[in-house]
Amino acid sequence: MGDADLEEIRRARLQQLQQQGGGGGGGGGGQEGEDGQEQQRHREAEARASILGQILEPAALDRLGRIRLVKASRAEDVENRLIGLARSGQLRQKVTEDQLKDMLGALSEQQEKKETVTVQRRKGGWDDDDLEDLLNDDI
Repeated sequence: MGDADLEEIRRARLQQLQQQGGGGGGGGGGQEGEDGQEQQRHREAEARASILGQILEPAALDRLGRIRLVKASRAEDVENRLIGLARSGQLRQKVTEDQLKDMLGALSEQQEKKETVTVQRRKGGWDDDDLEDLLNDDI
């Protein structure tokens, strides 16, 4: 990832921060605010697409698009991870489709671990019958 890529990311982020902090004056109509937010989301989406286009090979970008059609949240997780790696300078070359598959597998394993619920029951503990026996003995 070159200096031009980083500069583009910085410009997109600066523009985002300026719009968040600079829209404070007056009691303008709600429509203008909604249009501004929509434009901002559109610019953010374009910036993300531009970054992903620079760090992914065409086959990997195509696969990510297909993943987005099936499960948008998973595609967003992968995109966030890829953009984070690019910003930190850990990507030395464009990501291939096989590398993307590996990343998807790793994310899938992490999500499975998060979603696992383990129920452990105590053995030899109290049950409802014991409680009834205790109450009946006191009467």
